[in-house]
Amino acid sequence: MADFVQKSVTKSAVRTLSAPLADAAAVNTIVNTLIAANPLGCTPYEVGGVTMAPVAKTRESYGARIAYEDDEAATVGTISIRAPTTAAFATVKSELLADAEISAAMGGDPVNLPDRETCSVTVRCHDPSGEIYYLTFTRDAVRITSYESDSILSLVEQWADTVPALA
Repeated sequence: MADFVQKSVTKSAVRTLSAPLADAAAVNTIVNTLIAANPLGCTPYEVGGVTMAPVAKTRESYGARIAYEDDEAATVGTISIRAPTTAAFATVKSELLADAEISAAMGGDPVNLPDRETCSVTVRCHDPSGEIYYLTFTRDAVRITSYESDSILSLVEQWADTVPALA
């Protein structure tokens, strides 16, 4: 019987932030700047005859929790939401906060819990060496995955050190 033969060694690393990013907008500011400025020197490449961007969003998710409080400020219920974009997130959250029928059904007034909001944005990066790796940004960490070369980790660390919010 044949054995599996290792073809590559992929690594991952995480940087836990000293202070969480304020909100999804702060995460997206960092991600959009990374995509637009391309400080990691990523390069375009082709897949099936289609040119791929050097740095591109591949996945994003945003979550919130709305608590419903009675007249004594006791929580009588909660609703959690998960949305695929910041626009959908903002719309759904504002609709829930304004919906009188849901508030009546829950038996309390809606209160947004901003400290319970979550977000995760993943970007794909194509290193000039040909290696593809991923950076995932959340409010409290940055994770690099699927890289092999330690020089990529070093490059990402050097860049992150220049972004005060990623300290």
